[in-house]
Amino acid sequence: MKLFFRKLFVLFFVLFISIPIEAQDFQGKAYYMSKTDVDMSNFGRPDMSEDQKKRMAERLKSMFEKTYILSFNKIESIYKVEEQLEAPTAGRGGGFSNIMSGAIDGIKYKNVKSNQFLSEHELFGKLFLIKEDLQKMEWKMTGETKQIGSYTCFKATTIKTWQDFDISSLRRPPNRDENKADENKQPEPVTPKKVEVVAWYTMQIPVSQGPGDFWGLPGLILEVNTDKTTILCTKIVLNPSEKFTIKPPSKGKVVSKEEYVEIATEKYKEMRENFRRGGGGRR
Repeated sequence: MKLFFRKLFVLFFVLFISIPIEAQDFQGKAYYMSKTDVDMSNFGRPDMSEDQKKRMAERLKSMFEKTYILSFNKIESIYKVEEQLEAPTAGRGGGFSNIMSGAIDGIKYKNVKSNQFLSEHELFGKLFLIKEDLQKMEWKMTGETKQIGSYTCFKATTIKTWQDFDISSLRRPPNRDENKADENKQPEPVTPKKVEVVAWYTMQIPVSQGPGDFWGLPGLILEVNTDKTTILCTKIVLNPSEKFTIKPPSKGKVVSKEEYVEIATEKYKEMRENFRRGGGGRR
């Protein structure tokens, strides 16, 4: 009898929380904080002082720790960096900061009904629009739960095939002989790598959306942990008073993910060479 009433309570609970989600004009906004651990051995010059390394670490931290907003409805979402007023960055990274932030931060659009994924990226002032299908994720439910704010979340894991440009190509070789040999070296093809993903989602918001290109669970994803990156939801606003419209991005040169990876990798290599010839980008 107790088991019967427990199942009945769960049924009523799910029906109760699903009522606002079924509305045709249902909308919501989720705010995420992203943090990435950076291997400092892949950046800078071998002769950098500890103070210089510390300043570069702080610069990288400001580029990799950002707040994002996921605006979503039942089938669509837009994920982008929260707009904030920032202090002038002149003399604090120049082209290095621009290429890093431009390559990482881009508007991402997902449509789980049409299986469409669009992503905007700006690289050296040029805008690209990557068009591809949503990558299907084979999630495995673990049965584990935890509380994130006022939401009960369930754990799911998957293995994601990740293809991106190699940031370690910015690493400066330790001596001039390696510099000379490296100049004549042909770019190596970018090999997709497999990364374990741990996600926490809540059935209290039963939409198949999440931050970045993560999706495919029976509830909104509130936390994602990958190899070196953690994305955590810090605030949720359901049915905000100010309604918004989700529009797919349409600006930029249309490319595939493979084409963009090749272009971005070459740009990184060019920037690395400029850093070498200009003494760290000061010229």
